[in-house]
Amino acid sequence: MSKFYTEITSRLQKFIEAQKIFFVATAPSSGRINLSPKGMDSFRVIDKNHVLWLSVTGSGNETAAHLSENERITILFCSFEKAPNILRLYGKGKEIKPKDENWNELISLFPETPGTRQIFKISIESAQTSCGMSIPFFEFKGERDDLNDWATMQGKKGIENYWEDKNQSSIDGLSTHILN
Repeated sequence: MSKFYTEITSRLQKFIEAQKIFFVATAPSSGRINLSPKGMDSFRVIDKNHVLWLSVTGSGNETAAHLSENERITILFCSFEKAPNILRLYGKGKEIKPKDENWNELISLFPETPGTRQIFKISIESAQTSCGMSIPFFEFKGERDDLNDWATMQGKKGIENYWEDKNQSSIDGLSTHILN
């Protein structure tokens, strides 16, 4: 049976911290919905109604484009081990870039990660759990190093060039504001 919460309880926070993968969903007012799997040590609960997600350079930058238009975001966690559980966090997100005033304070909450692009601060409006009894078991074997290795090889200038070439607009043509 599903249950709604107005905040992230300590039990929900422990569940979040135990997960190795999560999913981010955003959508523009008109256009494609984006749903992406995320991993690495890139998610933090900072209080009962706020979380941070460290975004690294990737093939697109849909989240930034969508949040600049309407701020809506959903984060999904599901248990692949132990007891079944699904958790959705519904909220409004804001992009924080390295040039922003509070960047240094927020980036210090994460390990140094090659290719870091932005942090998304999400104000949680509600959380919902559901059973997850149909989710299969999967065994975690470890993190992939491919993206970090690629970003390290690119170096700072190479990453900035990649942003200019590949991360300036969404697949629907919305600006990501990555270079602003």
